[in-house]
Amino acid sequence: MGLLYLGTPLTWDEAMQYADHVREHGITQFLHTWDRVKDRWGDQLLWGDEVEYMVVTFDDEEKNAKLSLRQTEILVKLNQVVGDLTDDDTPAHVTVPAFHPEYGKYMLESTPGSPYTSSISSLLSVETNMHYRRTLTRKHLKANEIPFTFTSFPRLGTRGVFTEPHHSSDDAKSSYSLFLAEEITSPHPRFPIVVANTRSRRGSKIAINLPIFIDKRTPRPFVDPTIPLQCYPEDPEAKNGVALIDHIYMDASGFGFGCCCLQLTFQSCNVGDARRMYDALVPVGPIMLALTAASPAWRGYLADVDCRWNVIAGSADDRTPEERGLNPSKDDYIIPKSRYDSVDLYISNDWINKPEYNDVPAPYDKGIFQRLCNHGIDEMLAKHIAHLFIRDPLVILSEAINQDDTTSNHHFESIQSTNWQTVRFKPPPPNSPIGWRVEFRPMEVQMTDFENAAFAVFIVLLSRAILAFNLNFYIPISKVDQNMARAQRRDAARSVHLRAVDHVRLRKLLQRRRNYFAIVFSTVPRPLYVKDGPIEDEYEEMTMEEIFVGKGSKFPGLLGVVKAYLDILDVDEEDRLQISKYLDLVRRRAIGSLQTPATWIRNFVRSHPSYNHDSVVSQEINYDLMVAVDEIERGVRRVPELLPEDYTPTKGYHSKPNGP
Repeated sequence: MGLLYLGTPLTWDEAMQYADHVREHGITQFLHTWDRVKDRWGDQLLWGDEVEYMVVTFDDEEKNAKLSLRQTEILVKLNQVVGDLTDDDTPAHVTVPAFHPEYGKYMLESTPGSPYTSSISSLLSVETNMHYRRTLTRKHLKANEIPFTFTSFPRLGTRGVFTEPHHSSDDAKSSYSLFLAEEITSPHPRFPIVVANTRSRRGSKIAINLPIFIDKRTPRPFVDPTIPLQCYPEDPEAKNGVALIDHIYMDASGFGFGCCCLQLTFQSCNVGDARRMYDALVPVGPIMLALTAASPAWRGYLADVDCRWNVIAGSADDRTPEERGLNPSKDDYIIPKSRYDSVDLYISNDWINKPEYNDVPAPYDKGIFQRLCNHGIDEMLAKHIAHLFIRDPLVILSEAINQDDTTSNHHFESIQSTNWQTVRFKPPPPNSPIGWRVEFRPMEVQMTDFENAAFAVFIVLLSRAILAFNLNFYIPISKVDQNMARAQRRDAARSVHLRAVDHVRLRKLLQRRRNYFAIVFSTVPRPLYVKDGPIEDEYEEMTMEEIFVGKGSKFPGLLGVVKAYLDILDVDEEDRLQISKYLDLVRRRAIGSLQTPATWIRNFVRSHPSYNHDSVVSQEINYDLMVAVDEIERGVRRVPELLPEDYTPTKGYHSKPNGP
């Protein structure tokens, strides 16, 4: 969710007086970073993953799967355990992992103890690494608790008992939620204040409405009978106003921030490569969101969407009515998107990044923009930073108001890390060996380590191919936004056409890939013979299958790009076979021979013996679903419609001597 500094957070009324101070010094801190590392070159292509878990406790007598609110206790134990481990205690190529708190008190975040390298052996250790972290976590939970890599808990916010211990939402001071108790939020000071300050700045409660999935017996019109008649003053019309007909209503940040995801961060050789990779991954974001779709159930109902994105965007939407364009205002920006949403601007200053691609409104702070330009920052990057800094800091710690701007980036990160976009451009932190990085954020977490590893391996290889071949994936940002909307539709991976690049240059480039590999990490100058045609001729709508597998001689497909990159590497047959298993999962998802988790979950609910075809995910159905997911992850239950027929659960292979 962002950097987890410790300290005393200020309430919104207290924080408002320091907002300009944070922005001013945040830019100063960025400029010190820029001056220090703008010419940094030669960093290794290291990368890492973040996997989030939700801990579920099972009551077999009541047939109830509930969220376990023991985050603090679990993390104390895990951090004690990993503190006593050495790399010799872990499987081969796996370092001692790290565990962190996440928003929900039932959530854990795990990361590798050290970054992966660009070697094939490191790439192929990802699944083992993920499995080791899951196994280590499970080993130190209660007997009836299980760590799930599951995107959204289907009964979060129902009127029944869905947490252990159970808490009432009657005193939800931070969110004023009708459904989520204060106690589901992690006690780390960052999380409650983000919720409270989002609501305070917005001037009203969060209001999220997802279209409900209409089944044979779903009441029409659907008016949610579980919304309490007595509501908080900030939301007096929840029954008949804010809560839309034929929609699932959610009223708190916890519904989005309480989701789990899979995120990847890549270090680049230099700042130019990081900016190129950032831009190239922007159009890939919605495509991967659709392919990893895993969240069709919300607050005890089936929704007519498959992904979490709009829920989490709504959860972080702190825009005032004026900024949302609901009330007229001369002073405030109209800000088209939540601070958690898709990217608004490409940032590379290469010639292939045409002005026409940045075709959506992206307001930016004119004063900050001019200050950055005056310092020598090019207009593309200056506009990106100035766009991020139209936001107010949501978390200001009283102990960190005054800082040494030459050695700290705290104020910069207080705004940078609360702009939660599909892709994030990350400058090097002060006094650190870490280089320029790009974080890829849209993917939904998958139910098995095999799936999570497969998508991680695919994106890593694609990112390497982007740099090696200097690929041009640009399409207008407006088309990326359309793809984000399409990607969340029910069964989007099979039924929705997405816009993808269709460059003749890409085809020719891959045909001559060995020559192009010689210029890896260098900017390709604009050839004299290049003539610009209409932007509309550079892309077209394609099916998911065409995007990944290709479209005849016109487009090689993203998998074709990855395989072309593998062809220039020295990969032995055994390693290539393992990589091919990961790529085949991606391919089969894309062509529709394997279901997304969202489709599988929806089908499981609808085929359950107790399902009444009324869109309701009952306590019993949810219990059986979570049991089934655990059995799938452990290899007890075979699901050929979801996983390859030869799927076997991840094992901790090649353990070192004296390992656990």
